[in-house]
Amino acid sequence: MNAPGPDPHTAFVLGGGGRWGAVEVGMLRALVEAGIVPDLVIGTSIGAFNGAMFAADPTEHGLERIEQMWRDVAGKGLLSASVVDRVRMMARLRVAVQDPAPLRELLERALPVDRIEDLQVPFQCVAASIERVAERWFDSGPIIDPLLASSAVPGLFPPVEIDGQHHYDGGLVNSVPVDRAIELGATEIYVLQVGRLEQPLRPPTRFYETALISFEIARRHRFGSLQDRIPEGVDVHILPSANDVQFDDPRQAKWTDMGETADLIAGAYQASSEYLADLTD
Repeated sequence: MNAPGPDPHTAFVLGGGGRWGAVEVGMLRALVEAGIVPDLVIGTSIGAFNGAMFAADPTEHGLERIEQMWRDVAGKGLLSASVVDRVRMMARLRVAVQDPAPLRELLERALPVDRIEDLQVPFQCVAASIERVAERWFDSGPIIDPLLASSAVPGLFPPVEIDGQHHYDGGLVNSVPVDRAIELGATEIYVLQVGRLEQPLRPPTRFYETALISFEIARRHRFGSLQDRIPEGVDVHILPSANDVQFDDPRQAKWTDMGETADLIAGAYQASSEYLADLTD
């Protein structure tokens, strides 16, 4: 069921954003309650996780499965570890501080299918190929490794090897892949993003901000430049996140702190529900 039909009309595009990806869960619920059904789901990084889960079961029951996955991560401290454990992991992994095994186990429990083509809605995700220095799209085959590759943040997780190539986080090459949806023929696109797109950048005033701003430019520029080149007849809706996350937000460094998960889901659900209601007025 993976390949999109000859005329995929509606696409959900889920961007990257780590712990802030909880907002996408609220957005998905708002879309489902508004009766909006995708012909295609595309994801990057945490958006690939959420997107694959949703594509497996795009119903109320499926949403409950996604919310349970987030509750499991938040409640069990899945990615938490002591300083000593981090040092040990870095010594063992050499290029990362986080063992991907817990995420692999989580996905294996949460996903009801083993292969991308067995999802109920056609799905694709992207990762950055190290050897090819390019984006690589996955639309068929085993599902777990592409999802881990799409979310392998450099330094945090080790690169994921697939077919002899090593891959890092898809956000490095296409953080919010609206262009992929357009390329595949979608004409009604709903963008699920974690809040960064809603916040303007400013020139740095402190030395450490130069790196943060540079990273944000690299992450946003592709989507930003695309907005002036959206083809006629294509409508792109950027769902509001209600997540006021600035580029220098200190909470971003606390990537294992999932205490805000419930609030992030609820806030995005409320804001996106209101946005979608306004679309139909």
